[in-house]
Amino acid sequence: MTSKITQHTLLFITFILLTFSCSKQEKNEDGIVKINKNGIPVMQPLQEELPKLTSSYINDKKYSVSRYFEKTWSEKNDNVAFLVAKNGQIIYENYMGYANKKTDENITKDTPLHIASVSKVLTSTAVLMLIDANKIKLNQKVNTIITNFPYPDVTIQTLLNHRSGMRNYAYFTFENGNWDKKETLTNEDIVKVMVEKEITLERPTDTGFGYCNTNYAMLALIIEKVTGLKYPEAMKEMIFTPLGMTDTFVFDIAKDRDIIAPSYKGNMEIAIDYLDGIYGDKNIYSTPRDLLKFDKARYAPFFLNPDLIKKVYQGYSYESKGIRNYGLGIRMTEFEKGEPFYYHNGWWHGNTSCFINLRKEKVTIIVLSNKFTRKTYQTKKLAALFGDYPFKLDDDGEE
Repeated sequence: MTSKITQHTLLFITFILLTFSCSKQEKNEDGIVKINKNGIPVMQPLQEELPKLTSSYINDKKYSVSRYFEKTWSEKNDNVAFLVAKNGQIIYENYMGYANKKTDENITKDTPLHIASVSKVLTSTAVLMLIDANKIKLNQKVNTIITNFPYPDVTIQTLLNHRSGMRNYAYFTFENGNWDKKETLTNEDIVKVMVEKEITLERPTDTGFGYCNTNYAMLALIIEKVTGLKYPEAMKEMIFTPLGMTDTFVFDIAKDRDIIAPSYKGNMEIAIDYLDGIYGDKNIYSTPRDLLKFDKARYAPFFLNPDLIKKVYQGYSYESKGIRNYGLGIRMTEFEKGEPFYYHNGWWHGNTSCFINLRKEKVTIIVLSNKFTRKTYQTKKLAALFGDYPFKLDDDGEE
């Protein structure tokens, strides 16, 4: 009798736990999208460990990467946070230079630096999660979400792949007295200026590629409209907190200007200006270690459904000849042979950044600097150490 009661009790407890678990998740055909108590999709860490690297492999690659770093970066002249990992395991990392010259604070593994346009990779990820959770659709018109949005043909996809045809807000707010530069511009203000000043498109929507920060400022607004949270809170709730990205945050110009690592050109600190209130296209501060957590989580089988993943890593712009292209929130170089090279670079004020994701080899390369240098972009050369990529260690970098 006792054993039967125990068995029934265990079955009941199991049922309750499963019911509770399902209330936190929405299932689709290809996996599980985790939904939190606020009805918002939440990114999950990769549960299973990727294959462990041998000590001989680590030592071999570490030697080559360290030699490259020592030849490229100077402790006397450079500020840099640098990391190379495979299968989520750090092979080599180095941190040098000033986070803040005034306070003699040095850059360490825990120092958040402005990641500039690498922010687009994280913004796109949040949008793709909302698509995967059926909160919005990839081909949905933006004016169905942002009601006063003035361009009827622009979709979420054409924002993600830079085919909207919109103009860069940094230019049209600067021109013709369109904005008082003594006032901080916000994402909502961009829409207001586009409507009131009748800002035209550069080209008809989806007729060509045009890299444009306005696209990702609008995606940040979409995240806000759909989640009911401001972009900094939505990113924290959807990505930063669940992945343990404790040194990552979205810059708040009103609260954070005195605590951030400033940026430099040479020995001159670059001032914050009226454009530093815009987020989505930029304004995330992070560390290489936190970005590694983010990149590793994107290999989880439940991250996005396979069809959506394919759309992320395919090119959309083939109007002109060339090997460079853009997916959904990621740049790519498509060679005649071998794997595509996936990456995203960034630049804002004196901050430069490089995020490289070798998907086949599961290699992550991250470089952040708050002192302007083009050396950040040369890091692509290291891809040749891990796979069939036609880079040489004496190639020049690119923005």
